[in-house]
Amino acid sequence: MNLHDVPMVLFTVVTQMSVGTFIALGVIQLLARHRDLTTTERVISPVLYAVGPALVFGLAVSMLHMNDVTHVFNVIRHWDSSWLSREILFGVAFGAFGFGFALLEWFGAGSRALRQTIAIVTAVLGIGLVWSQAMVYYSLVTVPAWHTWAVPVQFFTTTVLLGVLAVGGAMMVTAQVRAKRAAADLADPSEAPSDVAAPPEQPAGSGGGLAVLVRSRIREINAPSTGAEWTLTARVLKGIAVVGSVAAITILVVYPLYLGQLGQGDAAAQTSAAVFSGTMFWLRLVLTGLTAVLLGFFVYRMAESTMPTRSRLLADLVLLCLLLAVVGELLGRALHYSAMTRVGM
Repeated sequence: MNLHDVPMVLFTVVTQMSVGTFIALGVIQLLARHRDLTTTERVISPVLYAVGPALVFGLAVSMLHMNDVTHVFNVIRHWDSSWLSREILFGVAFGAFGFGFALLEWFGAGSRALRQTIAIVTAVLGIGLVWSQAMVYYSLVTVPAWHTWAVPVQFFTTTVLLGVLAVGGAMMVTAQVRAKRAAADLADPSEAPSDVAAPPEQPAGSGGGLAVLVRSRIREINAPSTGAEWTLTARVLKGIAVVGSVAAITILVVYPLYLGQLGQGDAAAQTSAAVFSGTMFWLRLVLTGLTAVLLGFFVYRMAESTMPTRSRLLADLVLLCLLLAVVGELLGRALHYSAMTRVGM
């Protein structure tokens, strides 16, 4: 892989993780709609605020792929004929709507119907972003390694795998922060806030009303979890373990089919297939396989029996799965770019 492609590796993986995280949160909220709304929001809302920064990072990194970032304005002019233009437009729109939704959720502004509508639009834009990314490569008929069904399958599988694991990781980090708050409140009850939802009086020089609202919202988010919240968290983790392991196994199944197709192709296709034979490829498979095993056999079982006060090991395991999956997908995307061999060249 050329170092020139590193920004695109980071951009595609990070944005797909952001899209997957947002959609996973929407699915969780939909499935948990029969539960207490406050409990559901307390479990999933903190995850939402991590999606925006990740997407902004991905979009910023992608600009490094251009020698002159002002060229982006020329790129988007051809949205009616270019998948690259559509990718940029979907990415900017997804980021803008996602930021707007997160802002409304943070301050509880607007009606619930308005926020749900914006969330649905954001999710659709996210799907459009991933599809556009896949079609940028699929549309290059002179590159056999890219002009194949495997590219959109791989991109959407990355979206699902990293999306659900990012949700699980953020949920467990939040649970640990709340557990520490609960322990601190137990050690010194006088430090426990009597009403985390009500902002304190604004002291002099505190930074204004907005700062007070932000600090109050942070205290509210970090308040100790209730039993109902942990029960929902554990059930969500079980679902994440199932979906994540299935996505990881799908990646492992796709590769033999994909490589078999390349092996039966022309000289360019066979040259591309040879890329998937070195140490990087096998490490990618090992990391993905280990992710599937840890999720399916350990995270799923531990989520059933772990108590909130003893959830550190479970949190570390979920974060380890996220790390393994991210590294594996980065390696897989690097192989994707390394396999670019044009017909006749």
